[in-house]
Amino acid sequence: MRACFAFAASLVAPPRCVVCKAATGPRNDLCAHCEAELQASRPSLVAVPGVDVAWSAARYAGVAGGLVAAIKFGHLLPPASRAARRIIEAAPPALIDGTVVPVPAAPLRLRMRGFDAAEEIAHELSRLSGCRMTACLRRADGPRQVGRPRGERLASPPRVTVRGKAPREAVLVDDVVTTGATLAACALALRGAGAERVVAVTFASSEKRLALRPGERSLWERDERRDRADRDQRTQPRGHR
Repeated sequence: MRACFAFAASLVAPPRCVVCKAATGPRNDLCAHCEAELQASRPSLVAVPGVDVAWSAARYAGVAGGLVAAIKFGHLLPPASRAARRIIEAAPPALIDGTVVPVPAAPLRLRMRGFDAAEEIAHELSRLSGCRMTACLRRADGPRQVGRPRGERLASPPRVTVRGKAPREAVLVDDVVTTGATLAACALALRGAGAERVVAVTFASSEKRLALRPGERSLWERDERRDRADRDQRTQPRGHR
């Protein structure tokens, strides 16, 4: 019966791809072109302090970026489901093993949006993987991470606490990772509450340079080196530049 209703609705308002708005099938969130681009996306490992393994399914660009925008700003559930399925399709088999823990949104922004992208992806990831989910993390209101310079994000991460008992093995879930400051704050809170293993999975990573280069111990080391070079350039006499 549900399939009949979906078919009838598609005749009145043909379904559109949530990213490019091209026509698509009644059960497809993406058109064939966007689906192919998503399937071709390359996962990446991300270096985050306090997290045993941090992994992203795609780069935050193109179709992946469009899906995130549809979830976060369009308040659409089907793209959240597709993001979770992509994580399941591409993630190493042993990675999603433990209790799924969504990265919490700031209370003010959650009230303004009425929707939490990370939690919606986590719900679907929990259903698909068979892992239980607990929303045990709480986040205090503070400056928006979006648009803040990298240095500010790293120097002043969100304040995150655990309500109740932390799972022994936690799988943090978020829509996008940029600097890793939020994931690191969540991992610190979970470990302080007794978690022994903390991994993180995100649908997208927003920067190419999140992966460590040979010889680097952390992304923070790279940021410090870059900031030091910028300061040296600014203080160097003009005639020597």
